[in-house]
Amino acid sequence: MLLRSYLSLFLVLFLGHSLLAQDPPSTTGARYFDLNIPKKSNKELQFFAFFINQGVGSNFYPTNEFLRGQVVGRLFGRNTTTTSDTARALYVEQRIIPFFVYTPRIFNGKATLRASFEIDWTWGDVAYGTGGNLGAAISADQVNIQTQNVQVEYRPTDNIFINLGLMRMFDSPYDPYRTAFDKLMNTGYRLAYFGTDAAGLSILKVTDFSRYKLSWYKFYENDIYRDDDVDMFEFMTDFHVTNKWTWGGSIQYVRDRANGKGGVSILGQGLNSLLAEYNGTFKFRFGNNPYKADIVWLGTYFNRNVDFILDRWFLSGFFNYNLGSARVRPMGSDSYDNRTTIAGFGANLRGGYRYGQTVDDIIKFDFLYTTGDENGLNDNRFSGVMTGNTWGSPAGIFISTGSYLLLPHPNVVNRFTPVVADISNMGYGISALTYNISKGLIPHKLIGRVGGAVAYSNTTPIGGGRYMGTEFNGAVIYNLGPFMSIELHGAVMPLGDFFDSADERYGSPINGGNFGERPTSPWTGFALFKWLMF
Repeated sequence: MLLRSYLSLFLVLFLGHSLLAQDPPSTTGARYFDLNIPKKSNKELQFFAFFINQGVGSNFYPTNEFLRGQVVGRLFGRNTTTTSDTARALYVEQRIIPFFVYTPRIFNGKATLRASFEIDWTWGDVAYGTGGNLGAAISADQVNIQTQNVQVEYRPTDNIFINLGLMRMFDSPYDPYRTAFDKLMNTGYRLAYFGTDAAGLSILKVTDFSRYKLSWYKFYENDIYRDDDVDMFEFMTDFHVTNKWTWGGSIQYVRDRANGKGGVSILGQGLNSLLAEYNGTFKFRFGNNPYKADIVWLGTYFNRNVDFILDRWFLSGFFNYNLGSARVRPMGSDSYDNRTTIAGFGANLRGGYRYGQTVDDIIKFDFLYTTGDENGLNDNRFSGVMTGNTWGSPAGIFISTGSYLLLPHPNVVNRFTPVVADISNMGYGISALTYNISKGLIPHKLIGRVGGAVAYSNTTPIGGGRYMGTEFNGAVIYNLGPFMSIELHGAVMPLGDFFDSADERYGSPINGGNFGERPTSPWTGFALFKWLMF
């Protein structure tokens, strides 16, 4: 009896403790937090935005009084930009790019609609009107919103993404909607060949160790009942060789049957358009003769430790060979008899060392080489480089070198006018070296940077030399919080004997028409506020 009583008491205590242990505590414990804090966001509609406001001082500006909105292209080019030793350009400009992302729950995350827009202006420009890049004069009320992207993404499986509509067209194998922009600027061809927006269809397959992208873009439709369009077809891939090294390759093809019709405003687009002279690309002087062009880019690229995290050394590079032909139909003829061949290449090598504890403690260099052409089309051959800047403005943006004047930089709103706006350097080719040293003076908070760039033309212009100039620059950046900063930047570039030339073989004059006189060397300084909000 005594033993039975003890056993009964043990069972009561054990079972009672077990039952109590399964009841959730009322105020504490892990299960309480699991029930009250959701594990993932349930938002169907998300909003992101990038805001930039900057005050700029420089000695270069467009001389055409009608160019008060956006000014794009090469300094000293047909956009009328020039430098001065007396006049100063002082202005404040502002941009916001809002992004709207809608992923309805009914499709369980498989379908997403994205839309992004752009609103730019210079403080005090105009009001009560219509047009992009304007609208900040007193009273404002400008119709000025510009559509950047409107596209739908469908995911038939977890690792396949099908994008349809007006979307980002970047020459990187990474997903432009799931990859930080810094990484897109430093992989593939680094936006030097194609970095813009275009309408089309793109299919991306992503695995743990590889990426594959197959795309078609419609550059220009022109008359819908005629074969007078510009289309681009693209295949890109890369894969991890090791955890630090990736390697990939691509093929891109542009079929141009537009004869320069369509494009940017009255400038047109294509091989023989005025757009080439604005953007600093090579202009094929076919006159008014119709042409048919087929251009192919065959390339390869690699990266080592592209995020600067796995160890202290990083390295990347690309080689891209463009080839093809343009067949011209002389006036009065029924056939395209005159043939111009295209064959040139661009190469890049970038590397550096992270000497400190953060990715801001870096020494890096960046070398660019593109072939040039000695005599234009006199031999019916162009041996330079072609990019998307032949069809768009701008459509190839090599903005990740750290240069401010020689090559373009990303902190721009309305004025995108570097000395070399296209890596073809008007068809002369270029050898350019940029270098930067940065230091986190207060880790992740206060960063200082100094750098420079030097460049030579790979062909010699008439009346000038090959030395283009040397740039010196610096910056101080203070991070107010995550993705919010205030920054000070400055640069100066003494010009070389390349700009003694007013050669017009490849389009607009090298030095803006200052015959026999080198232009004043450019300089710039700007203070800006940036915020990526989400």
